[in-house]
Amino acid sequence: MHPLTSDATIQNSYQQNGQREKFMGMQYDFEGYPEWMPKSFWSPDSKYLLAVQSKPAPERLVHMVQSSPEDVLQPTLHTIPYFKPGDPIPVDSPHLFSLESLAEIPVDNSLFPTPWSLENFQWMPDSSEIHFVYNQRGHQVMRVIGIQTPTAHTRILINEECTTFFDYAGKYYFEFFPETHEAIWMSERDGWNHLYLYDTKTGEVKNQITQGNFPVFSVFEVDSQHRTLIVRAGGINAGEDPYHQHFYRVNWDGSGWHPLTFGDGTHEITKSPNANYYIDRWSRVDSAPVHELRKFKDGSLICQLESGDISSFILNGKRLPQRFAAPGRDGKTDIYGIIHWPENFHPDKKYPVIENIYAGPHSAHVPKSFRNSYRQQEIANLGAIVVQIDGMGTSHRSKAFHDVCWKNIVDAGFPDRIAWMRAAADEFPQFDLTRVG
Repeated sequence: MHPLTSDATIQNSYQQNGQREKFMGMQYDFEGYPEWMPKSFWSPDSKYLLAVQSKPAPERLVHMVQSSPEDVLQPTLHTIPYFKPGDPIPVDSPHLFSLESLAEIPVDNSLFPTPWSLENFQWMPDSSEIHFVYNQRGHQVMRVIGIQTPTAHTRILINEECTTFFDYAGKYYFEFFPETHEAIWMSERDGWNHLYLYDTKTGEVKNQITQGNFPVFSVFEVDSQHRTLIVRAGGINAGEDPYHQHFYRVNWDGSGWHPLTFGDGTHEITKSPNANYYIDRWSRVDSAPVHELRKFKDGSLICQLESGDISSFILNGKRLPQRFAAPGRDGKTDIYGIIHWPENFHPDKKYPVIENIYAGPHSAHVPKSFRNSYRQQEIANLGAIVVQIDGMGTSHRSKAFHDVCWKNIVDAGFPDRIAWMRAAADEFPQFDLTRVG
């Protein structure tokens, strides 16, 4: 056996098509491969191998004192590895090898110098190029990079640069279609999260697939044969909660935009095996689930299958959350939240207000679909009004709405949440804003 890789630390592994291959003299099916094996990508013609070298970083140790452990009298010290902003981190770099000459072909990394991650490695079917997604540390540059054979020449297929940050965890989508040299890419470059069709030969945008003052939440399905997409999106229907998830079909060229879901609520769909029909399940926090059977061709309703009956739930004294929206800090952008009222609520009493807050910028956090129980209701039943609010700096709205958190995590939408609670107190005199927790 001839070694292709150096003695550098190399992590994980991958092998296309789940084929059984010999590696280090042993057989593996590559679906349950050992973690110590190289992260390697074989070209379809078996003439090239791309291996990813990982350069380790010094370990940052963080110490925590458990003041009152249950099993011992004295405090306990806990130490864990934890990288902090500015610390050196492990750095991946790709290395291309010729399996015919058993030699490395040097790769210039100037197009991807400081990776947070390198991922989604894919070979062209003719082995002429392998491409991957480069997420730069700091999350202000994302690129699709191509490494060509046999020269190891690098090029940019898709380039995305941002003055604030990319939500690479929640607003990332990349799918490559080698047979037509196209790719679908997600971006907030026009101020809203949308999809773009790229020509991967030229690196140019062929057209914007979705557009408008609303965000695409995610891609549900791609049909490359008919060149259509099904996406989840919100904020399109006037007067409806913009966080409600609706489904739409659209052609790759941006034409043929057509809704597949219609009820005032948040939706999920399940397609039939023959793809001619789908079941639409939708609800709200204050409205029980509805199941509808619809035609996939045009979204027309065939019949309602079932509608939840919560009359006994209400008769037994249970209370559903109440939806409420009010302008935030700018006086014009609506902020959305819900109110949990005590089950023994008396309209002539005043109640302290407790906000159940989780304002991380990675998502939005106010429930949108029906539930038969909430832990917040348990607190409300002790004699408080409990509210949940998504202020600015959280996700699933415009780019500007989300960018409030940029270098400003401490904000947490606090000015918007204050404005929302004051507006709620104006409408509901039972809110006692002298007692807020």
